[in-house]
Amino acid sequence: MSNKQQLNDLVVQVRRDIVRMVHKVNSGHPGGSLGCTEFLAALYNEIMEVKDEFKMDGIGEDLFFLSNGHISPVFYSVLSRKGYFPVEELSTFRLINSRLQGHPTTHEGLPGIRIASGSLGQGMSVALGAAEAKKLNKDSHLVYTLHGDGELQEGQNWEAIMYAGSKKIDNLISTVDYNGQQIDGSTKEVMDMGDLKAKFEAFGWDVLDIEKGNDLEAIIEGMNAAKAKTGKGKPVCVLLHTVMGNGVDFMMGTHEWHGKAPNDAQLESALAQNPETLGDY
Repeated sequence: MSNKQQLNDLVVQVRRDIVRMVHKVNSGHPGGSLGCTEFLAALYNEIMEVKDEFKMDGIGEDLFFLSNGHISPVFYSVLSRKGYFPVEELSTFRLINSRLQGHPTTHEGLPGIRIASGSLGQGMSVALGAAEAKKLNKDSHLVYTLHGDGELQEGQNWEAIMYAGSKKIDNLISTVDYNGQQIDGSTKEVMDMGDLKAKFEAFGWDVLDIEKGNDLEAIIEGMNAAKAKTGKGKPVCVLLHTVMGNGVDFMMGTHEWHGKAPNDAQLESALAQNPETLGDY
């Protein structure tokens, strides 16, 4: 995008898309979606090198894999407003026979979606295969992933993290949505994961923090710093400190909106906090 205001406008519109999509079907995950809105908007419009026309093989471009697939509302919104498919299709979210299911799927051929995700813990394993394929193909582009912090309680992640460090998969940038919340409460209450930075470093990763994970400038600066660390023999982890439900005051900082839809009055309140910028679907 050409300027900061355009990116800010996109973020506000994506927030509107999220709450409207989840409200319409009274189902979905607004909290984590809102928390990652700035990140995904910046990733697709400022950070990654992607082609205008989607091809499943991803040759000659950066790849992104959403591991915590339940935050599909933000992913679908960003993809549609990037031009992968019509914005109007957002109105079909979670409907029968829609391409926009609650968790991303591949069988309907939705542009932008390379893996079915939402069975937590699997995204990094897939991304490692893609990263190694790029190395074999002499493709210098990068592979990006996004994971929930609660998702890291799944053991498969740590097998993949160990593999990536051991095999020096240094064309991978894995970001953790570090909001401290999951469906049943705080991550500390459910299963405290301790010092994530120390854990990743112990497995041979280069780790950096983006303390202001809902600030566009901080995200862009931090992700560019992460890109600068690639190609040096280590995979890169970004701990993105976000606020669940960011941008909607009554949803912020609580696990209660992990998987809960707003009612009519709550939708109006959320939309009033995020005035229309680019046009609703």
